[in-house]
Amino acid sequence: MSGGVDSSMAAILLKEAGHEVTGITAELSASLMARHFGYSTGPANAESARRIADIFGFPHYTVNLEEDFYSLVVSPFCREYLSGKTPNPCVRCNPMIKFGGLFRYAKTLNCEKMATGHYARIKKSGSGRYYIARSAEAAKDQSYFLFMLSQESMKDIIFPLGDCTKDRVLAMAEERHLAVAKRPESQEICFIPDDRYADFIERTSETLPGPGDIVDTGGAVVGRHRGIHAYTIGQRRGLGIAATRPLYVVGIDAEHNRIIAGHREELETGALFATDIHYMKETNLDGLSVLVKTRSTQMPAPARLKEEQGGILVAFEEPQIGISPGQAAVFYNDEMDVLGGGIIERGTGGLQRVRAGW
Repeated sequence: MSGGVDSSMAAILLKEAGHEVTGITAELSASLMARHFGYSTGPANAESARRIADIFGFPHYTVNLEEDFYSLVVSPFCREYLSGKTPNPCVRCNPMIKFGGLFRYAKTLNCEKMATGHYARIKKSGSGRYYIARSAEAAKDQSYFLFMLSQESMKDIIFPLGDCTKDRVLAMAEERHLAVAKRPESQEICFIPDDRYADFIERTSETLPGPGDIVDTGGAVVGRHRGIHAYTIGQRRGLGIAATRPLYVVGIDAEHNRIIAGHREELETGALFATDIHYMKETNLDGLSVLVKTRSTQMPAPARLKEEQGGILVAFEEPQIGISPGQAAVFYNDEMDVLGGGIIERGTGGLQRVRAGW
């Protein structure tokens, strides 16, 4: 229970359905936030969850998982950013912390299942494999963040809100007079205030890359940057370069401490190569025509998969904008069931060259 409306309603619905419910709030980054930013929302969130538990008559516990969260999520996030990638910490947090360490703690309390307020559904295929499927409301769907969940964990996970729209959840919360129904919804990464990625990394990392050159796609120096950790693929603002046409970050060369700038069409990528592959509904993705999301909020794009040594080559039907190494590439079928996914290693090749190899 994070203290917000979604996890609160998940717990309440299960309680009202007759289940024996125990609420658990994980302390993940309270000390980190307090140390580097002088404040933390953690205690307030835990107190909000505790009030819900008291009102609806079930026990509530708080467990400190900050050490694991820092070593398994925050530290890798910073390392990846400093290497020029754009990692998604939620993709790691779900299997390792929420459905890892937190569930292990829940089992010490004799809990048999774990429920959260995620907007996603868990289904079981005819072959007996569990898999994640898109929620009833595509705009709030969180299936993208869950592709790394294991078969072992999914058999004991419940998503009570998977068949609900956000409006319905808010209406149910208001019917029960929950104050959290009126609380603003955060879209930020939980340990980075106000989406200040560069500021967070500067405050928490011992060594930082220094300033360097901004070059065009031909290698000519066109400006200076303040540190590669302050830039992401597709970024337009903040380059500080006067040009006749808008310039975007089209690449980050960590080895040479350079930012590569180009025009919008130079952001287009025909294919990508993904590693750290996780299989969900399918155990063989080779040759499949799929829908791919490379960011949680994007429309899924048609593509074809080819398994290669070390990963999967993804060739898109149409060029895609802003493919960022470090982000997740999640593969869906037409019904928006998660077939599997991986971590983007690099954008690669044009469509014709990629397809010529098949």
